[in-house]
Amino acid sequence: MKALWFDGQLELREVETPRPKAGEALIRVSLAGICGTDREILKGYSNFRGILGHEFVGQVEECEEKQWLGKRVVGEINISCGDCSLCMWGLGRHCPQRTVVGIVNRDGAFAEYITMPVVNLHLVPDSIPDEAAVFVEPLAAAAEVLEAASIVPSPRTVVLGDGRLALLIAQVLHGNETSATKVTVVGKHAVKLHQARLLGVKTSDIGVEKLPAGSFSLVIEATGSPDGLAEAMRLVEPRGTVVLKSTINERAPFDTSKLVVDEITLVGSRCGNFSTALELLGAGKIKVQQLISQKFPLESGLEAFEYLKQKSCLKVLLTPGSGASN
Repeated sequence: MKALWFDGQLELREVETPRPKAGEALIRVSLAGICGTDREILKGYSNFRGILGHEFVGQVEECEEKQWLGKRVVGEINISCGDCSLCMWGLGRHCPQRTVVGIVNRDGAFAEYITMPVVNLHLVPDSIPDEAAVFVEPLAAAAEVLEAASIVPSPRTVVLGDGRLALLIAQVLHGNETSATKVTVVGKHAVKLHQARLLGVKTSDIGVEKLPAGSFSLVIEATGSPDGLAEAMRLVEPRGTVVLKSTINERAPFDTSKLVVDEITLVGSRCGNFSTALELLGAGKIKVQQLISQKFPLESGLEAFEYLKQKSCLKVLLTPGSGASN
């Protein structure tokens, strides 16, 4: 099969089609999304070598459990041992023995086929098209901020960043009845901020550097930049909360004294609940297809990564197989 392989350099390769092990399914990938983490891997993040990609939707072609055959699925990316204490507590995504699809010791979805444990699969309802289902993984990560920050009602909430993850987070917060009713997105790209407004999200008329220090009780950092955390710490008010979403290869400097003196709560937030994301998409509460900037065939994967460098670009999808698209 064809696959986008990274071994210090990204290239299209012909590789062996994977074979499902016991308890696994072979899935033909219909669509796969390129995200910021994929781009950071190219810079050295996680020291990954193999097939990239962890956002996907596809169709099961082989599986011992026959009820899965022909089903459209998405898959949770953390493959845990199932036996350690963290797994027993339902925290398999933090399992010390875990592999992570396309990120840690497990090949990903930028290929014609991928194998996944059946326990990691979620059925995609017929009402959700492939172009929306491919957003389940990042939407789940976006919705996780509600749990990670233990959000209480506040009109002073800001999302730093105007990329695809930031706009998903802003929509989740905007539509959550228990969180802020006025979520502000702050970014640097006029085209992306315009898209945020089309999605019903408020954006700031001034740049982040001109916002008053200590003016927000909740700051979600989703800039994808090493400078994002320092800016988030500047903007959060005493006893406020900063949720850090960016995964970057570079170190992020910030003033730890403010963390102590102003008693700031700093929260890391990574993966989220796929069932929650599917419910949000099924209910039409989150708009995702408007974030798609371009689609590329798998054979043009290198071109797709180059296309993402455009400042106006939000989401790029790869089309590895014909799949069943609704």
